[in-house]
Amino acid sequence: MADNQTREVRATAPRGTRIQNDFTELARSVQSSGLLRRRYGYYWTKLIGAAVVLAAAITAFVLIGDTWWQLLTAVGLAIVFTQIAMLGHDAAHRQIFVSGRWNDWTSMVLGNLLVGMSYGWWQHKHTRHHANPNKIGSDPDIELPVVSVTPDQVDRRAGRYGPVIGWILAHQGVFFFPILLLEGLSLHASSVRRVLSPEPLRRRAAEIAFLAVRIGGYLALVFIVLSPGIAAVFLAVQLGVFGVYMGMVFAPNHKGMPLVPADAKLDFLRRQVLMSRNVRGSRFLDVVMGGLNHQIEHHLFPSMPRPHLRQASGMIRAYCVAHGVRYTETRLWESYRIVTRYINRVGLGERDPFECPLLQQRAAV
Repeated sequence: MADNQTREVRATAPRGTRIQNDFTELARSVQSSGLLRRRYGYYWTKLIGAAVVLAAAITAFVLIGDTWWQLLTAVGLAIVFTQIAMLGHDAAHRQIFVSGRWNDWTSMVLGNLLVGMSYGWWQHKHTRHHANPNKIGSDPDIELPVVSVTPDQVDRRAGRYGPVIGWILAHQGVFFFPILLLEGLSLHASSVRRVLSPEPLRRRAAEIAFLAVRIGGYLALVFIVLSPGIAAVFLAVQLGVFGVYMGMVFAPNHKGMPLVPADAKLDFLRRQVLMSRNVRGSRFLDVVMGGLNHQIEHHLFPSMPRPHLRQASGMIRAYCVAHGVRYTETRLWESYRIVTRYINRVGLGERDPFECPLLQQRAAV
């Protein structure tokens, strides 16, 4: 145990041991335990509940009318939209239905129509992330438009934009969470760009139609119910809280974990576990983070239904210990401290702030 806030379960493989693909045995155990079976009752309850809560929130918005009290509604809607986006994430990972078609359309209804985020854009980006988490040149989640998470990004941006940007990069950890206020707007803009781009996209017409109804209808409703000044502030608050909530759910999962060189070859088990971080907490945290606090389990078994992730964590933790694979867990606020410290260290010019532990092990052999 590193300290009373952070726990890293470690076991060291004997020197000279050949790294093998140990995932097959684990997958067999998880499959036989029934943890990959669908949870239709759980998800139908979530789907119906999401529709009812969203309808109630919109009704309340209309009834409350043109008042600054609507800023509280904006916060509530931001939370509701984030929870719906997490449910769309589950569908996109085939956690809800056996049918891929049902999952796809569920993701589009939840993502495009209700939240305003393109399922096709998200799927393209997120699939690449799952294949190579934290791998330089392969994981789009470490190619952020503003924050630099690798030393090469710092060098490129500081050299291109001059000393002012260089100073900001050196203190970028301080700006990381405030920048998330713009993440909601960025997610919507990226979605629109993707569906209108010439790149291949399945069900483009449906995605465009859903986004048009969601974004156009939502803006029209806000400006019909609210006066222009209150409407503008309402949208800023809703998008800002939505972006911060989304960022605070996803940031602890991989930021500050080891980066993998572009030419490194890792087996599936180690590629997913060593680059991921779990966040310890209660079942309430599972709800708040949409199950993504069990990031290791999610990366190993993306189609595992959300309510099974907590149960699977004990089995997977023990398996990693037995096979010499570091399994990392922290408390939530400690994970944020690690993320900001890591980003600052990169900005200050440290070349290898967190090296890949498996590569260190290989070098020592």
